[in-house]
Amino acid sequence: MGIREEIYYEGGPHIGDLILNLLIGLTVIGLPLTVGAIVRALWLRFRITDRRVGVTGGWLGRDRTDVIYSEIVKIVKVPRGIGIWGDMVLTLKNGTRLEMRAVPNFLEVYDYINERIAAKNPEYSSSK
Repeated sequence: MGIREEIYYEGGPHIGDLILNLLIGLTVIGLPLTVGAIVRALWLRFRITDRRVGVTGGWLGRDRTDVIYSEIVKIVKVPRGIGIWGDMVLTLKNGTRLEMRAVPNFLEVYDYINERIAAKNPEYSSSK
């Protein structure tokens, strides 16, 4: 019997990231980008709840990182794919960064995470 969490988003990266990089992969120069997109599509998973942000990734999905909102001091978003999906970087109190690539509905996810950080971390200041 653990602590109950309300899941806001659970899933993988946006499918548009894979499609765009497969098209770019038709050129020899774009092959590394295509391989990266395929690896992300296969093994990258996000889990965003009302208590924490979790990212599972790496080779065969073996790496897992969970961050509670009170540890986050800064969040930066970058739109990609004509603004349909985007990347986010969460900076923690100890200076480490957690990158989240190809997040679907990233503006809504950004707002959700931003609200939780402001409530849990008094020294956080939103920079929209």
